[in-house]
Amino acid sequence: MATAVEDSAAELLLRAAALVPLERYALAALVLAAAFLYRFLELHVLGDLLRGLRGGRVALTFHPDSQVYHRVAAKCRSLHGRYLATPWLASPHLQTLFLGIWGIPPSVTYRRQLYTVRDGGTIALDWLLASDREAADGSSCDGTISSDDSTPIVVVVPGLTSDSTAAYVKHLVFSMVSNGWNVVVGNHRGLGGISITSDCFYNGGWTEDIREVVNYLHQKYPEAPLFTVGTSLGANILVKYLGEEGESTPVAGAASICSPWDLLVTSRFISRKLVQRCYDKALAIGLKGYAKLHQPVLARLANWEAITSVCNVLTCWSIFFIVTWSIAVIIEICWSQKRAVIILSFSLLISHALPGNLTIMQLVLLQST
Repeated sequence: MATAVEDSAAELLLRAAALVPLERYALAALVLAAAFLYRFLELHVLGDLLRGLRGGRVALTFHPDSQVYHRVAAKCRSLHGRYLATPWLASPHLQTLFLGIWGIPPSVTYRRQLYTVRDGGTIALDWLLASDREAADGSSCDGTISSDDSTPIVVVVPGLTSDSTAAYVKHLVFSMVSNGWNVVVGNHRGLGGISITSDCFYNGGWTEDIREVVNYLHQKYPEAPLFTVGTSLGANILVKYLGEEGESTPVAGAASICSPWDLLVTSRFISRKLVQRCYDKALAIGLKGYAKLHQPVLARLANWEAITSVCNVLTCWSIFFIVTWSIAVIIEICWSQKRAVIILSFSLLISHALPGNLTIMQLVLLQST
């Protein structure tokens, strides 16, 4: 009897559902999909509308006694105003997607200089001069900088797997050159179409390359004030270098854009949400592409099968630790034990998920230093 009642109730429910027009179901599905996309893409257009399209105030975090704030940030009006995103790009993910697909970068023609560092590695320095901009307007230009030139030089340090051809780098370089400054992009080792010429690769804790480039530029152009701009992982490298050098650095000013700061926390955070996992996957694909470009060297130094099988950026960093470990060995033998400990300390920070045998290698080398 109970079964008959249940069956009849189920039939009544189905009949009632059948009476609802399909258009209502389609509308409900659209509403649910819109709500999902709104949260997935972290849209904030509704919040902008509620604020009357006036945007939100720029939030600044600083020490009240900071000289940088009082001398620089306090005088930048844009940092004390409001920010309103383009309504149809009211999402950080849509903005990133738009720049990557439809963002047309300015046309720039670099002058390439190959710089060899102390361990035999090669760095591509791509120059764009203020005189190049003037030449585009019809002025004459020989494309060189004299040793007594006082035009400021900006060193740009790109992000993970990015080089001077990246759209955001071109926009940044073009903007600076348009304001009369000379710009040089310090491509990471193995990027910019340059082969790996030593057993050392770059990573978020490797500051020797930017240190050598900055010192070289300061010695060659002593009258030109040096400035540096780092983006993403390049910002992390830049800030670490400035912290190591302190007041002894020849850099007159620096800007860190979207620095991940703590790479271990960042690598965990990037796997929390579904949309963040998309970035994680994209970064891993970029790292694997970088690895394939330099397979002959990496296959000799690391587990090549493990590199080709990874699917997230944290695992990539963990496997690449063996290369960082090789760097520390070279530094210990050729330069100083102190700097080897610095590199190893960074490696220990980012490699908590490493297999036990690599952790043992770290401990053995630490013991030897």
